Amino acid sequence: MALFSRRKKSDSDDVSADRPEGVIEPGEQPVDPASPDDATASAAPVPQVTISTSSFRGVGAPADATPVADSTPPVAARPSARQPGPMEAPEGFESIPGLRDNALLAVALAEITGQAEPPQLLNVARQLLQGHVFLRVKGDARALLAEGKDLPLAVATRGDEQLVLAYSSGDALTKSVQEDGDRDTSAMGQPVMALMQHALSGPYAGVVLDHASGDARAVLPTALLERMVSEADPELRIKTALSEKRTEQTASTIVEAIVAGAPLWIAVSQAEGGPVGVAESRTASGERVLEVFSHPLELLALGRGDQAVPLKNEQLAKALLGDEGLTGLLVDPAGPWIRLTRDDLAAVLELAE
Repeated sequence: MALFSRRKKSDSDDVSADRPEGVIEPGEQPVDPASPDDATASAAPVPQVTISTSSFRGVGAPADATPVADSTPPVAARPSARQPGPMEAPEGFESIPGLRDNALLAVALAEITGQAEPPQLLNVARQLLQGHVFLRVKGDARALLAEGKDLPLAVATRGDEQLVLAYSSGDALTKSVQEDGDRDTSAMGQPVMALMQHALSGPYAGVVLDHASGDARAVLPTALLERMVSEADPELRIKTALSEKRTEQTASTIVEAIVAGAPLWIAVSQAEGGPVGVAESRTASGERVLEVFSHPLELLALGRGDQAVPLKNEQLAKALLGDEGLTGLLVDPAGPWIRLTRDDLAAVLELAE
């Protein structure tokens, strides 16, 4: 391609109409700790759970002044790397009625057994960058917001540090209630960017995900959250489109985001003394596709040792026009992923003119 020398790869929910302003779908519901599939308490130590007096006003509120086709992806993985994930995200169900679970995040957390390994934490972090999470609120979140009051959030304490608690599902939040027995609790769904910005704006050391779910939990420190936010599309357009149910408009939605300037990265590496190579994949029929990533975490989670390099949409257009052998793009190979053909990318190609 025109930018670098090519490195070959091996073949191979309904929301109530009267909800308070600032609360988004999936909304908020009381938490019933009497789940039919009660889990036994984990023997592994978890941070002590308390109810924070710090405030959180929800999306849109002022900041606190106090700080189907073929579903087999093209192959481009080394034996030691994470293998490509499914093309489509699993459908989230409602383990608490009215609250749709974040299935991608729950699956990533479920991969953790024992002490979380760095690749597993990277996988959790990348899957956190889409959709929503659940926050645990002391009292009735709907009533508090309707009254214009701040929301006291549950936090975990670790020594002198405080970490914001967040959950991938209603089931994970219910386990938290079962553990401490505080039933005066409600769950509120919020976009993940709102969660991270809240954690970064306060005196927190990070975020704890699904803290009462045994091994299937993770702690993401502030330093990682800062990096995630700084390199993310503020609207998470590509990640969101890939995580939602696929429709005939999914490809065009992603292409529109690329044309509008949504951040993209490519994977590059350099053998000692050799030229820089850009990662490609090949389909089962041998067609070449360029790998692109919606966030550096999407590449790091693959564990291939490649470096993420930003790619402007005009550079992408020129690279595709300069190498007619490239048949399109593979977006976020770790999954959920999508393959975009040259026909899909017509609007991108026009950027080179």
